[in-house]
Amino acid sequence: MSRRPTATFRQSLTGWLWVAPTLLFLVLFVYGPALANIRYSLFSFSAMSQSKTFVGLANYSQLFGDPLFITALTNNIAYAVISVIFQVAFALTLAAVLEAKIFPSFAANSFRTMLFLPSILPVVVVGLIWQLLLAPTMGLIDQALWEMGLGEWSRAWLGDPDTAIFTVIMVSQWQWTGYIMALFMVAIRAIPRDLYEAMELEGASGARIFFNLTVPGARETILIVTIITILGSLKVFDIVWVMTAGGPNHSSEVLGTLMYRAAFRDDTIGYSSSIATVIFFIALTIGVVQIKLQKDH
Repeated sequence: MSRRPTATFRQSLTGWLWVAPTLLFLVLFVYGPALANIRYSLFSFSAMSQSKTFVGLANYSQLFGDPLFITALTNNIAYAVISVIFQVAFALTLAAVLEAKIFPSFAANSFRTMLFLPSILPVVVVGLIWQLLLAPTMGLIDQALWEMGLGEWSRAWLGDPDTAIFTVIMVSQWQWTGYIMALFMVAIRAIPRDLYEAMELEGASGARIFFNLTVPGARETILIVTIITILGSLKVFDIVWVMTAGGPNHSSEVLGTLMYRAAFRDDTIGYSSSIATVIFFIALTIGVVQIKLQKDH
């Protein structure tokens, strides 16, 4: 009777020892800096000075009253919504079509390769390439529009406040939709082929097979990819900074560029930390929702 608790304790201790390095790593490099950032957000100070002035929640009050914060948060939300449409709904549809053996093998493999290739390019390279393609009058996009008789659609895509952020978002979709499609293809291949054959024998249409079999079968992957896509949209910085740097006139500002500008251009570290804290808590909320949804399913 007395051996079982001892054995259980040893097993538990062994488990904790195995995960201890990972937990230590998380505390030192993730949770520790996150807590330090929350503390910094309560101070006003410069990176060039060791003195700090405690200001309480003044940085948050300033942040929530800043029109640029509202613009950046709105752009992040638009980024997330469009990314979910393309990188989840559209990518899943593409994966289902390519896995449905509609196209000949060579054509299907060519489509997969063409759609996946942009994801292996560095973000900086993608940004510079699309800057050249979208250049007013000289860029390939504008020239193609003029050749097709759609010259009135020609514009400075990255220089117009009405189109800048959406142009950047669409470039991001061009880069990552193929990558997510590859993940969905793996999930679809894990669904037993017998189920597809049974539905085909029953005369089910492609749409019915997609909604009644493919979507439920890939539900776990859909949930994880959706959460990752939303979190990625919340943290986006590089592609926006390379293509527009938040311009013109801050129209394409996102939380990442706003935080970078506050920290490294304006040298307002406390204010920048408050932006990082808001991003952290939004991401934490999304993570909690993900865990809740996974438990429910």
